[in-house]
Amino acid sequence: MSRISDLEGLELAVYSATWCPDCRRLEAWLAEHRVVHTKVDIETVPGAAEKLEAETGKRAIPFVLVNGGRWVRGYHKELPQRLDGDLLVEELLAAGK
Repeated sequence: MSRISDLEGLELAVYSATWCPDCRRLEAWLAEHRVVHTKVDIETVPGAAEKLEAETGKRAIPFVLVNGGRWVRGYHKELPQRLDGDLLVEELLAAGK
């Protein structure tokens, strides 16, 4: 995964909750690859869940807000493993353009 270093210029805010298995999977991947991000817990940050739903039209988590403007789904529901790091990096980079 050579493009992970390209994420360094992006501001990533991960909207998640402690009870969410996809969120834990994404957090583990981000930590393993030392991807700098801010965690926004929709259960404890006032208005976070409402912002996520208003801007994405979804209640699903995790979602990543890239540079404060574009949302990227932090999971791949169509894949058995639910997360593909290479695909996520591509999606985040595309959102950061």
